[in-house]
Amino acid sequence: MKYLLIVSHGTFAPGLHSVINMLMGSRDDVLSYSMVDGMGAEEYTENLVRILEPLTSDDEVIVLGDIIGGSPLTSALNILAKMNLLPHTTAFSGANLPMAIGALMAIDDGLTGDALASAVMNEGKNGVNQIVLSLNEADDEEDL
Repeated sequence: MKYLLIVSHGTFAPGLHSVINMLMGSRDDVLSYSMVDGMGAEEYTENLVRILEPLTSDDEVIVLGDIIGGSPLTSALNILAKMNLLPHTTAFSGANLPMAIGALMAIDDGLTGDALASAVMNEGKNGVNQIVLSLNEADDEEDL
């Protein structure tokens, strides 16, 4: 099975997971966990190990982390390495909703390797846009 694992600081990961459930329905292939304020790395790691226990050596994992080098992402990758799943893992930092949806669509489409990575990266990048707002009072809302 192919899983999407979302990890973060604060409540970002479970919040993103909640939005995915709202937009795409609840899925067994989405896991999330966050390092909340006051939680140490050891407690975070112990809890994440329990969440990842059902994964087997045949599974693949797409990891979305909030920031590169952060404890949630590095801890998740260390756990996956100990589970011998790193060769079956594709990891990304800078997680956003379009990336998560893109990852799930890639899973559903059976994408792997470079095609999967490209799809997730493209969705993430394309989801970041500046919205130029018109400040002219004569303009109506359709110009936004």
